[in-house]
Amino acid sequence: MTKPFLTLCAAAVLALCTFSTLTAHAAKPAKKPATKTAAKAPAKAAAPAAKQPSSAEVLAAASASDWRDVALDKSLLMELASGPVVIELADEFAPKHAQNIAALVRAGYFDQLAIIRVQDNYVTQWGDAEEEPGKARAKPESLVKAPVEFDRALKGLNFTKLPDADEWAPQAGFVNGWPVAANPKTGRAWLTHCYGMVGAARGNEPDSSDGSGLYTVIGHAPRALDLNITTVGRVVLGMERLSALPRGTGTLGFYEKPEERTAIQRVRMLADVPEAERPKLQILRTDTETFRRWLDSRRHRSGWFVHSPERVDLCSALPPSRRLP
Repeated sequence: MTKPFLTLCAAAVLALCTFSTLTAHAAKPAKKPATKTAAKAPAKAAAPAAKQPSSAEVLAAASASDWRDVALDKSLLMELASGPVVIELADEFAPKHAQNIAALVRAGYFDQLAIIRVQDNYVTQWGDAEEEPGKARAKPESLVKAPVEFDRALKGLNFTKLPDADEWAPQAGFVNGWPVAANPKTGRAWLTHCYGMVGAARGNEPDSSDGSGLYTVIGHAPRALDLNITTVGRVVLGMERLSALPRGTGTLGFYEKPEERTAIQRVRMLADVPEAERPKLQILRTDTETFRRWLDSRRHRSGWFVHSPERVDLCSALPPSRRLP
């Protein structure tokens, strides 16, 4: 990706007038003796609402079948000096980019390259800092010309729709753990730029990404990027290692000096990592009753919360991941 990338109720008044007219010659009615009004029994207090379980309690009660394993053949392990980062690829949304990324990883393309950009409240980007022919690292011949993969057909997806309104799309929800927006009228669906999602950097041409430059969202979800860049996956382990890096001082957060960059020691497909070294990761499934209860626990807040929002938005409800021993 070239550096031009991502130059990202009125108050109502009620008056009631009543009057009565008496005839001048009418006799005064006799006073009736006062009667005692029976005292009303105090109203019973409403039964307290059932306590809403917390998110942690919902997860603690989840069964093994409520979780899915991170796909080994669709995930990559990026090793930094600070520790591992695991990214799961969404090949059902960006198949050609996922294919290219796997080819680049297995060719050792990312090894000893670097994190070249960290823009505050936006993205962390990695790849080759060199762009000039002869200086840029050679890419494997097996790479394909990746098409624009900004969206895909909605039909055929196991789409768990959120009942809450989305500001960026007619519908929002989840597909196999991925945050997805959709438009039933056009029949299209797309991955969204939530925190931790990974995209393929591109230049000015929409089809100029090939998977060799990647970035992850480290700030408030820049949903304006949806349908403008191919989103290829999500960081499921080690996000703190990408979000807490020093910010770049150059344009758009690019590092100006090589020594400012964070080196990438090695990148491997998770399936190629020996089992003894491989992180065992799972993601909460988004097509279960447990996930619905988990969403409700975030929608209907109690305990510390004075005000319950009574809603969730897509990017604040990403399904949690966990690392098994």
